[in-house]
Amino acid sequence: MRNEILLALSLIVIYGGVLVMYRVFGRTGLYCCTVFATIAANIEVLLMVDAFGMEQTLGNVLFASTFLVTDILSETEGKKAAQTAVNIGIATSIAFILVSQSWLLYEPAQSDWARASFEAIFSNTPRLMIVSFLVYAICQRFDVWAYHKWWAFTEKRCGDQTRFLWLRNNGSTLISQVLNTLLYSFGAFWGMYDMKTMISICVSSYVIFIVTSLADTPVLYAARKMKQRGMNFISES
Repeated sequence: MRNEILLALSLIVIYGGVLVMYRVFGRTGLYCCTVFATIAANIEVLLMVDAFGMEQTLGNVLFASTFLVTDILSETEGKKAAQTAVNIGIATSIAFILVSQSWLLYEPAQSDWARASFEAIFSNTPRLMIVSFLVYAICQRFDVWAYHKWWAFTEKRCGDQTRFLWLRNNGSTLISQVLNTLLYSFGAFWGMYDMKTMISICVSSYVIFIVTSLADTPVLYAARKMKQRGMNFISES
């Protein structure tokens, strides 16, 4: 049960952290969340664990938080702000690839003890990060587009811009996560695992994304209410 408890706690802490960052720093805080999640998720994804009866990679909760960020920005700050977060995530991925690979160009001192660990982790980083930012760019841009399409649809149907937040949130994210799961899993792990493990990774990842998508809906409602009541410590125009 240890892994299950840790995953549940990570969901609470990461989603709660997104809300706190928005409360304290406004949309700038959400941009910071994007940078953190983009880097950390692509390191964490190298770890494979057993939880909830499934073999799965870590990093899914962190990556799901980037969809929460773009949905909050779409809802409270506008489509342009959400697209800016996506662009920041892409730029962060490219920068991290270049910086992390430059570390491996140095010749270590005789007293160095970390080089082997760095090579074990970051030798796979270019492939994972390249796949990640390509999939991120495709899926996040699709998510922002789908969110606003659902929004236009529900507003036209009921004449109310605020209703059906849960529908545009989950309708866009759940579809986007199908693309994300298939593109990332096969792009990042093809040749590293056998087909049975690949299918297990895809299924477990999407099950987690269903849970994280449903779980982020209350956070999104809270963020909107926070914006409506002017509860952000930093006001941004």
